Order: sequence, then structure tokens, then C-alpha cells
Amino acid sequence: MSEAQENNKALVRRFLKELAEKGNFDVMNELLAEGFVDRNPTPGQGPTREDYKRSVEEILRTFSITNFTIEEQIAEGDTVVTKYTQSGFTRGELFGVALPEKEDTLEGIFIHRTSGGKISEEWRTLNVAPVWEDLAKEVRERERLEQDLRVARRIQQASLPKEVPEVEGWEISPYYQPAREVGGDFYDFHLLSEGRLGVVVGDATGKGVPAALVMSTTCGMLQLAAQSLESSSPGEVLERVNGALVGRIPSNMFVTCFYAIVDPKSGTLSYANAGHNLPYVRRSGGDAEELRARGMPLGLMPQMSYEEKEIELGAGEVALFYSDGLVEAHDPKGEMFGFPRLRALVAEHGKERSLADLLLEELYSFVGEGWEQEDDITLLTLRRVASLS
Repeated sequence: MSEAQENNKALVRRFLKELAEKGNFDVMNELLAEGFVDRNPTPGQGPTREDYKRSVEEILRTFSITNFTIEEQIAEGDTVVTKYTQSGFTRGELFGVALPEKEDTLEGIFIHRTSGGKISEEWRTLNVAPVWEDLAKEVRERERLEQDLRVARRIQQASLPKEVPEVEGWEISPYYQPAREVGGDFYDFHLLSEGRLGVVVGDATGKGVPAALVMSTTCGMLQLAAQSLESSSPGEVLERVNGALVGRIPSNMFVTCFYAIVDPKSGTLSYANAGHNLPYVRRSGGDAEELRARGMPLGLMPQMSYEEKEIELGAGEVALFYSDGLVEAHDPKGEMFGFPRLRALVAEHGKERSLADLLLEELYSFVGEGWEQEDDITLLTLRRVASLS
């Protein structure tokens, strides 16, 4: 082998090792010819030296090489063929796409053409096109998922009531805060005969479009059942909706739901529960009373019946309906907000501010700054202001 060929091998060897082992990007300015051509440019990049430099810098910042070994080199004329093995792991983003952390060992061949003591062309037999195709597929999948979430959010928002009904002698205050991911929370109001009001709070299991569709379907069925069974009780409404949902939603999904009918004149609240979180009533004496009633979630089993109960709210007393996004929130140490804390706050609630404001203030103090909301949060308070004469 001639001295020129040995020099070309040494040139290529130094170039590759400076980049792979030391991350020395300056070596590209030193050893690549002005007219350098990249014969395997990455998608979106041109073949020029500047394009090549940008691609290499981006790749080496993402793929951390832990070992680079030149297995064999062959020189023929001004061409050098290098067989190599490299090990390393991915980290961060590549061309704007987040990559999963994993370790790989790759084998490949570089072909370099030299001219005047510099590298003028490069080919790679380790074809990076499949990598870019996988990344492009991941981008498309992410865009599709984001589109699905936007659709689900629109479905969810469209199913919620546009306004809160005004009921003489009562204050009704809903609060709904969606999480980043779409959940199945919902609340609704049903205007019934004789001035009565149906109030419902529920949660469809799951996330994304399936949860939004089940939630929207359940809202419609509840509205229809309440209107078609004018003289019915909350238990009958839940029984009819359960029968309609069974077999019409995926077997791994169900809906928890608390349904109450308010008689504004008498102050009575009749209710039934389909596996939902137990509401609380803050009594004038300072106690927090649980509203218990037995019943399975909707859509799980056919021919279910639902226990019904009735209470009376006195002037100033308030009922709280809520979803599990509140009680299942975690602080930085992993502690859950929990039912005992919620019940104690309801019992301590005074008249100087709304119960929902108190709970949200306590929640944000509990979870601290930088909290990422884990689930949708729904609160609905029903307060009897005064008895009607």
C-alpha cells in the first residue's frame, strides 16, 4: 500500500474518531473540503458541507456514543472504506421528535473519497432512512392522537350545559376543570315538572375519544330518561339508563353517576347513586353528612336496581357533588388529597366564601407549584339560600 493510501486511511480514521469519541465538531471544518458532498443526506437536508455539519451535530447530540471501534479499513486510490461498530444510547429530541431512551449497538460501513488531504465525499451503508421513517411515523401518530384529543374535548364540552338554571331560593355553582388528557367527567341539569330540577354528576371510565363518546351518550340517555319519566324517581332514571347502556359500550368501560331531584319549594333532595363518589351535605350545625345509596355503575350489569333516599336541606345548608379528580390529586410526596380531608373541609366551611372556592384553594395549596393535574375535576354545589313561604 502506498504512502498516500496510508495517509488517506489516517485522515479518515482521525475524522471519525474525533467526531465519535470526542464530539469534536471543529474537525469537520478542518478535514472536510469546501466542495464536500454528502451522498446520503438526512431527510430535509441538502448534500453540502454545511448541511452535513448541521445533521451530524444534531445526531451526535441525540445519540450518545459510548464505544466506537474501527474494525477494518481498506484504501484504493483516493477512496477509503471503513468498517466500524458503535454502541450508545438515545437521549432528548432529534429534529424536534422526542426519542425513547434505549441502548443500541450498530455496525456499518463508511466510504470516503479524499482530495488534497481532505475528505471530499461520503457514503454510508448504514442507511438512516428507516430511522427517519420511524420518526416520521411517530410524528404522524402523535399528530393523530392530538387531533383525537381535540375532538374528544369538543365532544365533552358540547355535552356540558351551556348555562346554569336559576331556581328561586337556591344557589347552584358548577366548576369544571379538564386535565391535559381527556377524561369522562360530566354534569347536567334537567328541568322537570312542578318546578323540580334534576342534577347529575358522573364520570365515564377511560380517556380520549372513547370516554368522551360514552360520556356524551350517557348525558343524552339521562336527559331522555328524565323527560320521559316525569313522575319517576332518581332510581328509575338510573335503572333505565343502565339498561340502555349495557351492551352498547365496551365491556371494559362503565359510568359512575349520582342523580338527584331537587324540590325547590319543600327543600327535599331525593337521590340515587350508581357507584359514584359519595356527596356531602354541610349541615347548619357544622357536620358533614354523607349521602349514601347503594347501586352499581351504569353499563356493567343488566337489570340493576338503585336504592333511593331523600333528605331535606335547611336554609344555608349546602350539598357537594364532585368527581375523583379532586380526592385523587397527589402532593409532591405522593400523598393523596383523600376523602377524610375533603369531609373535614366541608364540615369546617363557613358562609364567608363559597365551598368550591375553599376546596380549590386548599387543593392548590396541597399539591404545590408545578402540579400536573392528573384527572378532570368537577365540583357542583347546591345551596339552599332560604325557605320559600
